[in-house]
Amino acid sequence: MLSFMDAKVYVNRTLNLRKIRYLGFDMDHTLVRYHSRAFEQTVHDFVLERIAARGYPAEVRELPFDYDLAIRGLVIDKQKGNLLKVSRHGGIRAAFHGVQALDFSLQKKMYSSTYIDLRDQRYSSVDTAFSISTANLFMQLVALRDRNPALGLPDYETMAGDLMSAVDACHRDGSLKARVRESLDTYIIKDEAVVRGLERYRKHGKRLFVLTNSDFHYTKLLLDYAINPFLKDHKDWSELFEFTITAAQKPRFFMDNLKFLRVNPQDGTMTNHDGALEPGIYQGGCASLFTRDLKLDGDDILYIGDHIYGDILRLKKDCNWRTAMVVEDLEDEIRKYQDVAPIQQRINDLMDAKEPLELEQVEVLSQEIDQGLQEHTPRVQELQKEIATLDREISELIRKHQSQFNKYWGEVMRAGNEESYFAHQTERFACIYMAKLADLVAYSPRTYFRAPRRPMAHEIQARD
Repeated sequence: MLSFMDAKVYVNRTLNLRKIRYLGFDMDHTLVRYHSRAFEQTVHDFVLERIAARGYPAEVRELPFDYDLAIRGLVIDKQKGNLLKVSRHGGIRAAFHGVQALDFSLQKKMYSSTYIDLRDQRYSSVDTAFSISTANLFMQLVALRDRNPALGLPDYETMAGDLMSAVDACHRDGSLKARVRESLDTYIIKDEAVVRGLERYRKHGKRLFVLTNSDFHYTKLLLDYAINPFLKDHKDWSELFEFTITAAQKPRFFMDNLKFLRVNPQDGTMTNHDGALEPGIYQGGCASLFTRDLKLDGDDILYIGDHIYGDILRLKKDCNWRTAMVVEDLEDEIRKYQDVAPIQQRINDLMDAKEPLELEQVEVLSQEIDQGLQEHTPRVQELQKEIATLDREISELIRKHQSQFNKYWGEVMRAGNEESYFAHQTERFACIYMAKLADLVAYSPRTYFRAPRRPMAHEIQARD
């Protein structure tokens, strides 16, 4: 079992697990982990077949799958055919057109001082692991269209819509689920540490529930495979989880007033459910009925999911449940942070050395202007030379640092020196976050997660 000494939970807002009565779990990519590369490869192949069947040229079937072409948190500009990396303030920090990076001058020409507003329908965010294949294919289709106009591919926005429609259809019509069912070990990761941790939480009096958009039959398939083999205190996952809510239509579950249907676990048939909720398996429903029937306040529930919009943002805004975010990308990214720590320290040292030189340069230049001098003094030239030397070394180190992360986009949680927009959303809406569920349940159910004091800029300068 994973030790809490090896697990890492990152705290944005103080959370006392002792006060949590119910823990809820999304299923896909949270309670049940996927081999994401294998799954997204399959999505890629299915979608190419579908759009080819819709009349796209046969050449689209030959587009290769490159999982690293896209990362979570990017933004698709459907009108211009670009993929963007955006800072916490909405500023564009990197951009690709097709599979070619846009240099800064061209990026500036295309977007000027534009700040990205995701409420604008021209933009679509890559906010889940299930979105990777969409962004990947969009980049490749844009490149194919630009490279060979004679193929007659539609405009960028139409291609984006066709891709998203095809991906949704693959998830909705059961074709992807059928492929997973045929080879569970290819796509699904079994994690005994999660089951051990959940049973421990039950011993401490915590109530557990599943809240997923997947249908009952797919939910049963995955939980039978990933949970049941490791149970010791329960005969079946349906005993471990007091409530299992399938086809929940998140984020509508958190906003709308929909009724529950009771699911018969023997055959998946459903009946209308009137009256208060009782332990069991359901379809649909809504958060307001769930909390009302169980006499819960928002602070009584901790919900863990991987989708910033479907699981975390709307839930936080509309229900005020406590929230935990699974960010699978962190597991690899944190290892890389450790690898590049010496490089980062050298960058920090050089920046510290550069700062007083820049301050002196500003002071000397100001004095020259105040005194009406027409030519720079030798000291200004010396300072410029020293700063340029440091800049060259810093630039080379930054390139070396970034090369350790995704070769196209760098870090998931950073956009240059700022937090990425994805990191900003995680910080704003998730009380805690971690790389995988096993990291959370390795901690005691009585853990008090304390948020660190975050110094503001004026407080840092005051200390200096």
